[in-house]
Amino acid sequence: MNWIDNFVRPKIRSFLSNKRETPENLWVKDPESGEMVFYRDLEANQWVVPNSGYHMKIKPADRLATFFDEGKYDLVPVPAVPVDPLKFRDQKRYTDRLKESRAKTGYDDSVIVATGKLYDRDTTVAVQDFDFIGGSLGMAAGQGIITGLETAVTRKTPFVLFVASGGARMQEGIFSLMQMPRTTVAVLRLREAGLPFFVVFTDPTTGGVTASYAMLGDVHLAEPGARIGFAGARIIEQTIREKLPKGFQRSEYLHEHGMVDMVVHRHNLRSTIGSLAGILTRAEPTAELTGTAPALPAVSLRDAAIAAEGDDGDLAAPSAAHAE
Repeated sequence: MNWIDNFVRPKIRSFLSNKRETPENLWVKDPESGEMVFYRDLEANQWVVPNSGYHMKIKPADRLATFFDEGKYDLVPVPAVPVDPLKFRDQKRYTDRLKESRAKTGYDDSVIVATGKLYDRDTTVAVQDFDFIGGSLGMAAGQGIITGLETAVTRKTPFVLFVASGGARMQEGIFSLMQMPRTTVAVLRLREAGLPFFVVFTDPTTGGVTASYAMLGDVHLAEPGARIGFAGARIIEQTIREKLPKGFQRSEYLHEHGMVDMVVHRHNLRSTIGSLAGILTRAEPTAELTGTAPALPAVSLRDAAIAAEGDDGDLAAPSAAHAE
């Protein structure tokens, strides 16, 4: 017997039954320092933790809105590709995984292509969404990259790629691996057109994506602390039976060893790419390039990254969802 339903008056009953909903993500924990940060403060700061400078994952819509002039852009439709050509099933059907990811992210696949203005210059941008099956590379993602490159050639614009991926999508087998040469050919066409290709590495970028179009840019930029590599550090250590250097596969380490041209704070990516695009296209500046990053803490981001525990996680094949 429920005494509220049976004995309490209707008005009081309705008051008791209407529970106040509290957002689950009101506070977000900094993965490095453990600090609790207010959700709206993080959102206003482009998902960079104010005190530690830790760069958290950012949704494609937020990325595009903060990158283009006045947050205005147009999405480019990506041609449809066959769904589940291998009729693959592991713990669940591949088609079910796709449905879940589409419901979760609101996108058809892991690559979103958009066009807009960057300091009054036409620019084509592609963003890889790690929330969509780990940003893995399948036929639809490969077609998205190719569509972005072809759009840049057609519109004669620079092409900017924000990449985040765990590797090739195992559920598509050889069809997934074939996207590596396909995207490489599309990059060559962009290069033949004399248009710049900017790659921005975000956390994490691994596997077949790193082995293909992600390493073919004219300029390679990376966000601070991003993990970049082919195989996971743990797998490499087990193979060579040696302990890897601290900070191995972090963006700062790769910058020191010549694989990344610049490590750029998220707040400065827009102005940095805008300046470089103007130089490489020999265009006259049409808008003032502004934007500075907030002061960093006393401990550098590199020191914080290499001091963090669990720096040797294997991201090339984190789960059955995607692997090389």
